Amino acid sequence: MKIGKVPENVLKRSVLKQIKTKREEILSGAGVGEDCAIFSFDSEGIMMTCMQTAAVKTDIADFSDSVFMGHLIQRCANNLAASGAQLTGIMIALTLPEETEEQHIRVLMADAETKCRELNVQIAGGHTCVSRAVRQPVATVTGYGKPFMEGGSKEENVSAGQDVVVSKWIGLEGTAILAGRYREKLLERYPAYLVEEAAGFEHLLSVIPEAATAIKSGVCMMHDASEGGIFGTLWELAEKAGVGLTIDLKKIPLRQETVEVCECCNVNPYELLSGGALVMVTGDGPGLLAALEAEKIPASIVGRITDSNDRIIRNGEEIRFLDRPKNDEIYRQ
Repeated sequence: MKIGKVPENVLKRSVLKQIKTKREEILSGAGVGEDCAIFSFDSEGIMMTCMQTAAVKTDIADFSDSVFMGHLIQRCANNLAASGAQLTGIMIALTLPEETEEQHIRVLMADAETKCRELNVQIAGGHTCVSRAVRQPVATVTGYGKPFMEGGSKEENVSAGQDVVVSKWIGLEGTAILAGRYREKLLERYPAYLVEEAAGFEHLLSVIPEAATAIKSGVCMMHDASEGGIFGTLWELAEKAGVGLTIDLKKIPLRQETVEVCECCNVNPYELLSGGALVMVTGDGPGLLAALEAEKIPASIVGRITDSNDRIIRNGEEIRFLDRPKNDEIYRQ
């Protein structure tokens, strides 16, 4: 199989169907579009957890791509925020190749602590080992949190006629990664200010503020955009809620820097890592936009929920049907 997420049919057939043991304490577990598990304990309330795993793209000898630890932790925080919870602690598991030196571990953990300090999150523990089975460092971050407010993401409240809203812009995470990885190539084609602006998108990756605002505004469902890009996110949201949707391609918010970087790198921005964008379903799109605007968070109404199973993308007069999520464009680089 190709790197990245396993295909949805494989996930359903060979992973989810094998999970048969159930416990009443687990309110929500593994499933398509389920980024978090929800635990209920009579004496302690509800705890929520999520997990992210990735390998360093750069060879261990040129250990410059260490910022990926911060990205993993932010993804955990975003997953939980989209479910109405705040990340409070994480566990980190590191599997390292034999040629790893102590300074490499120090760089990884320093990046992790920088992000944890930013989010006020504690590294509660984990495991670090060296293995011949890997050629690059592999990190797994498991995040734990508790709901910060009543409500949250409830797909059972989704129904036809509701608005689909996207915060900020799509492709931010992928653009930042590509701008850093191919900086010299991009500078041959674009002015330095554009490349630096694109690389700086990593400071826009949190969806915690818009998730909190959306919950206060009575949002019906949220799903943070990540691997598979906005197209993959929209598919997962519709699949999880069991609904159809119609999306106007021209209304999906996209930064010009993302357009330029994707063109240079031959990447489809709609299927590119989109951490930093939150997809929300609400019965009052204009009201949610106003609430987000009051918090200085840009957002756009991009479409509506429908009562069919069709997932439609409109581009002017052209109509296409949304496919199941593909491998993220970042893995082609």
